[in-house]
Amino acid sequence: MDDLIIYASIGLRIVGVVYSILLLYRVEDARFGFLTAMLTLMTARQAATLQTGNPGIEELPGLIVSVFVVLTVFYLARYVEQEAEVQRTIRAKNDRLRTFRKAIEHAAHAIFLTDSDGTITYANPAVETVTGYGRDEVIGENPSLWKSGEHDEAFYEEMWETILDGAVWDGQIVNERKDGTRTWVDMTIAPIVGDDGTVDQFVAVDTDITERRRRKEKISEQNRRLEVLNHTNEIVRDVNQALVQADTRSEIESTVTEEFANSGPYEFAWIGTRSVTSDSLRPRAHAGIDEATLATLQEGFNEDDEDPISTAVRTDTVQITPCASADGEWPTRLEASGCRAIAAIPLTYGETGYGALCVATDDDTAFESIASGVFSELGRTIGYAINAIESKETLMTDSVTELEFRIRDGGCFSTEMSAALECTLDLDWTTPTGNDSLIEYFTVQGADPEAVIDFADGYPALSDVQQISEDGESTLFRFDVTDSCVAKTLGEFGADLSEIHVEDGRARVTAHLSSGGDVRAVLEALQSTHGEIELLARREKERPKRTLQEIRATLDERLTDRQREALQTAYIGGFFEWPREQSGEEIASVMGITQSTFLQHLRVAERKVFEATLQPDEPESPETQ
Repeated sequence: MDDLIIYASIGLRIVGVVYSILLLYRVEDARFGFLTAMLTLMTARQAATLQTGNPGIEELPGLIVSVFVVLTVFYLARYVEQEAEVQRTIRAKNDRLRTFRKAIEHAAHAIFLTDSDGTITYANPAVETVTGYGRDEVIGENPSLWKSGEHDEAFYEEMWETILDGAVWDGQIVNERKDGTRTWVDMTIAPIVGDDGTVDQFVAVDTDITERRRRKEKISEQNRRLEVLNHTNEIVRDVNQALVQADTRSEIESTVTEEFANSGPYEFAWIGTRSVTSDSLRPRAHAGIDEATLATLQEGFNEDDEDPISTAVRTDTVQITPCASADGEWPTRLEASGCRAIAAIPLTYGETGYGALCVATDDDTAFESIASGVFSELGRTIGYAINAIESKETLMTDSVTELEFRIRDGGCFSTEMSAALECTLDLDWTTPTGNDSLIEYFTVQGADPEAVIDFADGYPALSDVQQISEDGESTLFRFDVTDSCVAKTLGEFGADLSEIHVEDGRARVTAHLSSGGDVRAVLEALQSTHGEIELLARREKERPKRTLQEIRATLDERLTDRQREALQTAYIGGFFEWPREQSGEEIASVMGITQSTFLQHLRVAERKVFEATLQPDEPESPETQ
């Protein structure tokens, strides 16, 4: 029994020594070295006891000690393993923390921590990039350091309420950098909740989005301008279509103003002209604005000689004027109506003006995307349509305004020729050529034809002169006029030139204007190109009507039987078709006359038809009888 105790004690101690040595090599912990040494000594002592032969019962306490020592080694090993696991966990967390801190330190976003009162306790280097302040300058400060004043108190109150309630606040804010410049910042603020459930800190992440915002605003502005331009182009197309269908000037003006007032960024539109009796502006049509407001604006424009409308009419150029850059009373009144900019578009045809189209908008940048050439072309198109309508009204309506006036100071070739050659000129006919020139046929009396041709060759405004016919003291000439002349100026207003008689350097002119036509504008245009104008008479007249029966009766009186037969046979025989169905020789054979006789009858008959239709009031000339 004694030996068993001794051997058991020695065996336990040897196991403890071996296990302790293994743990020492495994974990390199000094505590296992101490246990190994102690167990080795105890084992050696036990072996010495075995050699001395001491009673085994006396070694029983040593056996118990050996058991406790081995158990100590075992439990210490478990503790060391747990301790190592904890250390590994701590090291891993420290590594992650260092990585996280390094990421924060090198982040491009400004990141900072504040306590619950908003005092900054940490800031990464990017704070200086976003705010202009160094990290040492902001720690201990409040983020209100870069408050710009762009936002009201309600904005910040809502922000604080959100984060104090434990929610994340995310939004865009305008901050002021250290140098005073303002930046747009995308900010996210998140609360950090402590163990007791209360908010201890806040973490904020700021990103400078100024450039991104500018690019976005630039794209938005480009899209807005493109939208305005598209709206304007649609208006122009609609206006052009409406102009084709309009029958009166009033209809044109109403359509144009309504199209602008009902489309795009435009608030209202009106067309104004100068009054015949005064220099004040007079609205002819309006849309999108009531008459009381328009009257107030009209007063403001009339008080300023340099207002956009007057300038547009005077210079024949589009005037785009924001209220902020204009002086006078009218900008104040325009802003009171809710608008911030106006475009005045002159309505012209050639050198003739029909007032101006005024378009107002509440966006002072709305006109920036529209080239003035678009508005200029629109103004000329409207002016052309008005001119065409008035010309049509002059020719087609029964009621016309007859103007009789005298040109005193010349300004045209006919008056200067009359004064230089001491002759008289009477206008027979005018024909436009389509290339901004005019052909005029004058009968000249009292002057040698060669002298007339020499004078015309040296006159700058005449590109060509031809002698057409001569009858005693009267000679018919054709003049190609390239400069301003009475007929051209009247034609631009849609007036029908009835008569021009020139004698002693003065011209007496009779013209017909559509009822309601702008007489003052006509006279001013004539005066600007031909000097002093004396209005002799203004009459409202009814244009005499000529029926088809009357025209036929006139032809019956003028045509001989042979001439009528030549016309009818040629018409029925297809002589006027192209290509001709029958030649002149074949028609003459049908009539039983020679070809030369047929052509003579036909030419005289054609001339009589033309005289009856184109010059119905003129008596038949002796040479055509």
